[in-house]
Amino acid sequence: MTAVWDIPLTPLAFLRRSAEVFPDKTAIVYSDRRLSYREFAAEATRVAHALRGSGIQPGDRVAYMLPNIPEMLVAHFAVPLAGAVLVAINTRLSTQEVRYILDHSGAKMLVVDAALHPVVAPVAAGLKTVDEIITVVDPANPGDGSGSGVTYDDLLARGGNEPLPWAVEDETGCISINYTSGTTGKPKGVQYSHRGAYLNSFGEVVHSGHTFDSVYLWTLPMFHCNGWCTPWAVTNIGGTHVCLREVRGDVIWRLIDEHRVTHLNGAPTVVTMIMRAPEARRLDYVLTVTTAGAPPSPTTIMQMEKLGFRVVHVYGLTETYGPYSVNQYQRAWDGLEPAERARQQARQGVGMVCADALRVVDPEMNDVPADGATMGEVIMRGNNVMLGYFDDPAATDKAFAGGWFHSGDLGVLHPDGYVELRDRAKDVVVSGGENISTIEVEQAIVSHPAVVEAAVIGVPDEEWGERPKAFVVLAEGQEATESELIEHVKGLIARYKAPKAVELVGELPKTSTGKVQKFELREKEWAAEAGRIRG
Repeated sequence: MTAVWDIPLTPLAFLRRSAEVFPDKTAIVYSDRRLSYREFAAEATRVAHALRGSGIQPGDRVAYMLPNIPEMLVAHFAVPLAGAVLVAINTRLSTQEVRYILDHSGAKMLVVDAALHPVVAPVAAGLKTVDEIITVVDPANPGDGSGSGVTYDDLLARGGNEPLPWAVEDETGCISINYTSGTTGKPKGVQYSHRGAYLNSFGEVVHSGHTFDSVYLWTLPMFHCNGWCTPWAVTNIGGTHVCLREVRGDVIWRLIDEHRVTHLNGAPTVVTMIMRAPEARRLDYVLTVTTAGAPPSPTTIMQMEKLGFRVVHVYGLTETYGPYSVNQYQRAWDGLEPAERARQQARQGVGMVCADALRVVDPEMNDVPADGATMGEVIMRGNNVMLGYFDDPAATDKAFAGGWFHSGDLGVLHPDGYVELRDRAKDVVVSGGENISTIEVEQAIVSHPAVVEAAVIGVPDEEWGERPKAFVVLAEGQEATESELIEHVKGLIARYKAPKAVELVGELPKTSTGKVQKFELREKEWAAEAGRIRG
């Protein structure tokens, strides 16, 4: 018999509690739609019954390919409530990438937005395991009228209202599978447990400062690390979810005004877009922005604070449920000059309250000195590390070598115990035997007032092997020359780290979550060099 204190942990318990404690409170807002917590729980129950009525068995994978609309939020509870595993698919993937994920995960059902159905349609008949495709028609973007022939309303008609237990028998069971971007090979399916998602949700509540008064705007895709577990976290505390189909500066500011949004999450590129929108202005209250995906520059942090935003900087990977560490603010920083305080806040910090400590180690897994200079690989372990890669034991064993998860990120450990990233292992520029951190160079460039974004890669150099090259996006109406930007960098960091060249571009190639795809820039540059040599 299960001991009275040994109740398996699961995020499902969050919706049960909020539906009981805040039954009439608005849980979800989308356009003119409103769902109370009682209605939210009832909808999740109905969908769970409908999935079971469609033949979904415990452990089956159910794929969703939806933008941040209420149906996607409901899925984070309905799918596990049915005993199944949620596979949230990136809405910007190509047809063949979607097919790979559906086939590899063995998904039995796909729920897809009508506007995205044309991506799936070419391969729908040839999917290996998908028995049925359900189309969700969003009035905000109904698509071209094509669909699978089975609508979301058809699915709901199979459901019932009988109560289901908001509980699981095994907290280490898989609640979701999130696929990596696959920039260095085929995407890998990262498995999250009920326990890990439960604990990470509490970390989000604590470090982002959520309360039952939270009004959370969905600027971060729910398909990305299950929205950093925020579907469960905001529901946990009884906050209000404001759904957002398309991330646009004008829409974000309109919703901030309309709903007095208190929290939002996003990569630094999303933060920059919000700041640069014509509607941007200083707020008369504090709005908390939790940012990750790339280290925010001190310049970005200072600019956000000037607008009245509170910046919470977190760090993690798909394999760690999204955020694993947080730049825990210290009151001693209040007395620092703004630029120095921002530099402290730009570090990746320490493990969240729900996580183990970060380590920075050398190739033999010995801890590097806490000198803020010696680089090593960042490794993690604990409840907020994935169960493993789905159907890929070799990759799992490699990632967990030595009993720790290897991030592939390089960083330093400061004397105060805070970790600071210096680069991805594959992005470090080795110039004349010296390692150059592209992050350090990028932050120096972005500190120039005319610059919005920058990406730095290593390009071929006959004398040094590699030298940094910068791709720079200027602010609208601003001007800066290549030589001006290079000299600006030389005034801030060691001169040998300054870029060999600066190319002004209209935009940088990015993933759907706002990460710059440096491999695209790198492949183009190295291919051009190979062509020059052959010529």
